[in-house]
Amino acid sequence: MPDPDRHATSRPGELLDRHRAVLPSWLALYYDEPLEIVSGSGRHVTDASGRTYLDFFAGILTNAVGYDVAEISDAIRRQIDTGILHTSTLYLIRAQVELAERIAQLSGIPAAKVFFTSSGSEANEAALLLTTQARRSAQVLALRNSYHGRSFGTVGITGNRGWSASSLSPVIVHYVHGGYPFRSPFRDLPEADYIAACVDDLRNVIETMTAGDVACMIAEPIQGVGGFATPPDGLFAAFKQVLDEYGILFVSDEVQTGWGRTGEHFWGIGAHGITPDAMTFAKGLGNGLSIGGVVARAEIMDCLTANSISTFGGNPVSTAGASAALDFVLSHDLQANAAKQGDRLLAGLRALQEKYDVIGDVRGKGLMIGLEMVEAGAGEPSPKAAAAVLEAARVGGLLVGKGGLYGNVIRIAPPMTLTDEETDTGLAILADAVAQANERARR
Repeated sequence: MPDPDRHATSRPGELLDRHRAVLPSWLALYYDEPLEIVSGSGRHVTDASGRTYLDFFAGILTNAVGYDVAEISDAIRRQIDTGILHTSTLYLIRAQVELAERIAQLSGIPAAKVFFTSSGSEANEAALLLTTQARRSAQVLALRNSYHGRSFGTVGITGNRGWSASSLSPVIVHYVHGGYPFRSPFRDLPEADYIAACVDDLRNVIETMTAGDVACMIAEPIQGVGGFATPPDGLFAAFKQVLDEYGILFVSDEVQTGWGRTGEHFWGIGAHGITPDAMTFAKGLGNGLSIGGVVARAEIMDCLTANSISTFGGNPVSTAGASAALDFVLSHDLQANAAKQGDRLLAGLRALQEKYDVIGDVRGKGLMIGLEMVEAGAGEPSPKAAAAVLEAARVGGLLVGKGGLYGNVIRIAPPMTLTDEETDTGLAILADAVAQANERARR
């Protein structure tokens, strides 16, 4: 494991100065004094100064199993010991085929095939390529407040201004309501009426704004960067009935919701009782290794007529490590633990919501929880309160995330191996951080 002491010889802020000198100004960093994380174990990470933190954000949900997991590290070492770090998809890769077989079976998609990529952005880009080619249309439906990646095509279907870097796009996109109930114009409706209103909006968008031959709808079952906004169960089932009428394909973006993180289901879309035409995945599968992909019906996957490859997608190291991570998730039933610890976190956070009016909404499922911070007593978004909680939690020894359309949502997504004791510790630190933010808001 890396030795934090070897990083302590440089003056404070030197690495930040170097970062700013050679990396883009738009590359986001957390905290007034950004962290350099140098080692980790279990659910804890240590920074360059030697300070250890309980990690409730898991590298943006990527370290799903945690840090320094022997089973995963051993699988990676075994592959490294062969001397083969890379071959490319021009050659057979046993670990790639075996992992694809498992994901195809776990997807529930009939006659599924899998294409591996290096990231979630690239996975969603591939899904756009496949569905637009299959339908011979450049029209795409997406949700407001959505985020699907930072590549050219995926920025074009991102319905969140804070992460939409360009108005240019290779696709024609139309956005529909539904993914963010807390700030929806339909928010005061009963759940069934909310779904009906969103379905009416979807049908209206198709019939008035498109040429009819839409390629696909892509949607996150829970909106990740959008602040873990959580639509009511059944929304996407109702959407799919309309999409099927028009032959529009449905793609579930499972980059953040996959692998049991939501607790209730292995895939986030399971809460809606439907099987999508395609799913994209990444993040937690590799537990830190660079891997993503698409799993889709065979006729969609095979619709391309030109040759293609993936230089790094599904390479021997990433697929060996990902297979070990998937083994760990399944053999330790981390989905059940995500449900258990998520229920405990939600209960504790909702108790804080009753106590502090700087919390406007507590939402999510399993270990994917959003805490929307608002102006005390007003309900307007409060990025300042979210920033205060983020900083205070760090001082208390806890790392959390931040996101949302207005940058006012605390994102909580620990590794799925979280223990009872760590849940209690995290809640205690969050309680103190929210109390500080609430007091500051009332000054």
